[in-house]
Amino acid sequence: MEKVILQAKTREECGKSKVNKLRKDGFVPAVCYKDGNAPIHIKVNGRELFKTLHTKAGENVIISLNIEDSTSGKERTVILKEIQTDPIKEDIIHVDFKEISLTEKIKVKVPISSRGEAKEVTGADGVIEHAIWELDIECLPAEIPGKIEVDVSQMKIGDTITIKDLKVSLGVRILNDPELVVLTAKPPAKEDVKPEGPEGEITEPEVIEKGKKEEEEEVFEEGAPKKENKKEDKKA
Repeated sequence: MEKVILQAKTREECGKSKVNKLRKDGFVPAVCYKDGNAPIHIKVNGRELFKTLHTKAGENVIISLNIEDSTSGKERTVILKEIQTDPIKEDIIHVDFKEISLTEKIKVKVPISSRGEAKEVTGADGVIEHAIWELDIECLPAEIPGKIEVDVSQMKIGDTITIKDLKVSLGVRILNDPELVVLTAKPPAKEDVKPEGPEGEITEPEVIEKGKKEEEEEVFEEGAPKKENKKEDKKA
């Protein structure tokens, strides 16, 4: 996998107000750490970081991080361990870089994408549904795939593809449960149809009809003239 060079500078800005000013100036606060060592507080250019994240490797890109003013004065091979974004603007507000060795295996997440057209599914108005969208894998940094593609061209309605059905490169190990379903070919959704009357007309529920009838009878009784008491007339 190709490395991407990213420039960084050490920073002394800490605290909410100072860090916010740093972001307004176009920088993203970050830390770089290695297991067993104290983290180095750094800042990177927001635009350069955006370009770094939008390579074919995505968030699993291998980065040569060149930290200016660093005591060691050397580039560090790192990966993006965590990215924090603003919940409203979705801007990157903080990044964690982890220093790695190219000769040691690491655990990362990679996205899953479907490839091909399942004609027997689409021809029956069915759909291919993703059960999961990413996998946990373990491999050497240089062997991290940008994504894992799944061929769906031979799928039929009712078929499923599980983790154990996936094909990955030699040296890449999937850590998820082998029986976990990845994709499912589902039939078209059934529409609810109202019951029809004898002449094809849609009938209303009996409760509604009864309610209307009773309401009409009440209106008629209220407007009708009162009956005379014949017995009283005879006595008079």
